Amino acid sequence: MNNKLYGNLIFELSRPGRKGYSLPKNSFGDYNVDSLPDFMKRSEEATLPECDEMTVVRHYTNHSANNFGVNNGFYPLGSCTMKYNPVINEEIASMKEFAGLHPLQPADTCQGALEVYYGVQQSLAALTGLSEFTLNPCAGAHGELTGLMIIRAYHESRNDLKRTKVIIPDSAHGTNPASAAVCGLEVIEVKSTAEGLVEVADLKELLADHSEEIAAMMMTNPNTLGLFEKEIPEIAKLIHECGGLMYYDGANLNPMLGVSRPGDMGFDVMHINLHKTFSTPHGGGGPGSGPVGVREGLEQFLPTPRVVMDEENEMLKVETGNYDKSLGSVGAFFGNFGVILRAYTYILSLGRDNVKMVGPLATLNANYIKESLKDFYELPIGGLCKHEFVFDGLKDKSTGVTTMDVAKRLLDYGYHAPTIYFPLLFHESLMIEPTENESKETIDGFISVMKTIAQEAKENPELVKSAPHNTPIGRVDDVLAAKHPVVTFKQMQDEK
Repeated sequence: MNNKLYGNLIFELSRPGRKGYSLPKNSFGDYNVDSLPDFMKRSEEATLPECDEMTVVRHYTNHSANNFGVNNGFYPLGSCTMKYNPVINEEIASMKEFAGLHPLQPADTCQGALEVYYGVQQSLAALTGLSEFTLNPCAGAHGELTGLMIIRAYHESRNDLKRTKVIIPDSAHGTNPASAAVCGLEVIEVKSTAEGLVEVADLKELLADHSEEIAAMMMTNPNTLGLFEKEIPEIAKLIHECGGLMYYDGANLNPMLGVSRPGDMGFDVMHINLHKTFSTPHGGGGPGSGPVGVREGLEQFLPTPRVVMDEENEMLKVETGNYDKSLGSVGAFFGNFGVILRAYTYILSLGRDNVKMVGPLATLNANYIKESLKDFYELPIGGLCKHEFVFDGLKDKSTGVTTMDVAKRLLDYGYHAPTIYFPLLFHESLMIEPTENESKETIDGFISVMKTIAQEAKENPELVKSAPHNTPIGRVDDVLAAKHPVVTFKQMQDEK
């Protein structure tokens, strides 16, 4: 870019004495209506940039072009469904009737909001085949922790205190073992077969050794490789027979939506990444929502507060008592209501029939890309995938071009890179996940670019290895950036 303002920090554009605006002084000659006590005042003025308004506006407008999201282009980010957030979702979420509510106001003054909450509970129960949901957890991992806490509470209520171990597949999302550890549970890893599915024979050996200690088994379906776990009925039977519960990680629910239900498969507890499957943009660590559902018989362990219908079936109310076995509160108020509201808008917009098309279309798009590129990129596990699939780098590895190089080169063509080097089952993992809303033309464009990069890797490997070339910042030292990040202007000056 020729515009010098594009690459500069706002501090570098600062000039002493320049102002974008001024605050009016009050009758005391001060900028503040109320004077702060001395102990709260700075000993010296804050070091802030001094710029005129036009410089500030141009600076941040130019820098905003560095952001990439689903509104900019195709976002094939595997393991985390970056689904388009329809504008109608934002319109509803920004309505003053919702945005102006306070979570502590009386229930009879916010029946509409409580109806949204209650409606989402009922909708998720219908879509998953479970009995009841709580929408209180504020993220997927928070939902995992809540679900595992429910499982612990269930075993403790039966005085079955030896059940402190959780079986987790070696292909699981990293949050699974982390959530189990935070919950005070011990992780036992079960192996995958050469086909990428849970190895039932290994599971049986683990159960033979730890049968009376198993609290639960956590599974993601489709799994992290995008493959449908075919042995779930047998796995569920084995876990239930030993006294454990089945936990469903709903991070990959998108291709299952409207096609099959975890509750029907034998799962007892699950969380849903509401912000993924039900369309809220969630880049940069938020916002999120992790509703947790349970099968019939486990409702009493759900956290509070709970939104329920009154005895006359006429008004919704908020209950916090009358649940002796409840976990109590797992977060402030009712979770991330804005995400819940967007999800309900999405569900109602699709309706009963169209919601059934989400899974098949996501699956169709993923398989179309996989089959189009398998001659150029190494496909370690063939066959039908669901919402995502994993390549093991380029098919031709003789040039030394890595998955990282391919990801960097994609940036030059205007595409966000897919997830790389995860899952850890393959050395050069490249996980690609389109969503159901992408058009054939968009997907064909991505396929064409991926083929071009594979050809470049053969004919001019250094071009790919030194990418990106067209971005404001070229290739950085990822290891150095991770170990010694420069996060302030003062740090940058000191480094110089």
